[in-house]
Amino acid sequence: MQLLRQGRNRLAGREADWLLAHAAGQPAALLRAGVDEAAPSRVAAAFQRLLDRRAGGEPLAYLLGTQPFRSLDLAVSPDVLIPRPETEQLVDHALALMPRDAPVRALDLGTGSGAIALALASERPRWHVTAVEHSAEALAVARANGERLGLAVDWLAGDWFSAVTTGPFDLIVSNPPYVAADDPDLAAEVAAHEPPTALRAGADGLAALRIIAGGAPAHLRPGGWLMVEHGARQAAAVRGLLQRAGMTAVASQHDHQGHDRFTAGRAEESDNG
Repeated sequence: MQLLRQGRNRLAGREADWLLAHAAGQPAALLRAGVDEAAPSRVAAAFQRLLDRRAGGEPLAYLLGTQPFRSLDLAVSPDVLIPRPETEQLVDHALALMPRDAPVRALDLGTGSGAIALALASERPRWHVTAVEHSAEALAVARANGERLGLAVDWLAGDWFSAVTTGPFDLIVSNPPYVAADDPDLAAEVAAHEPPTALRAGADGLAALRIIAGGAPAHLRPGGWLMVEHGARQAAAVRGLLQRAGMTAVASQHDHQGHDRFTAGRAEESDNG
């Protein structure tokens, strides 16, 4: 198909294949099998619009409307941060903190598309998962993902701990905004298209992490864990926040690029625990 060849000349990898499949409403494999067939004019026009938007920097996930996350296919929109591979690792580290078959109560703060909460609910069916999100638009995306996937999560509207009336929790997990106001490493494509409230967190990028670290001990059972994702150069600062909040066993873990990207701390055990 000449249309597909033109797209592949403009975009890297298989992005053109995925965009054409989205425009045509067919799996990419079927389109590749019919490379000599002419595309209907409506498909060609839709494909050209998608190519132009992608070439202009709009994220592929927003154009397709979906993003894979672990075993899940999540709907995404410009109202939510696009789930990243690093956050898949955050889920791995969080799961490793808990006994596999225990009936854990878990809380996801700032759920966005619902990625973390839904992954926990999918991979640990015995867990009771609660998720909080302050953006009504993002929470609607998360709820819809949960309904479509048939996964039970308690969705709460609010700002961090303000909406949480249950507990205590065995595990609190969060990928909060952690980009500093003047961070030079933030990709232009991300800054231009993803929701700023899901990215930026004050002058030093730690505003949300301060709230989470400070509030976590009151919402964790004795011995419960907090696990957060943060910037590649924030690990020492985040460890300090958890330690000042009275948490123990505070430690950071690497992402696949070798950066200290995740930090966990444990609520103090009770005197008899």
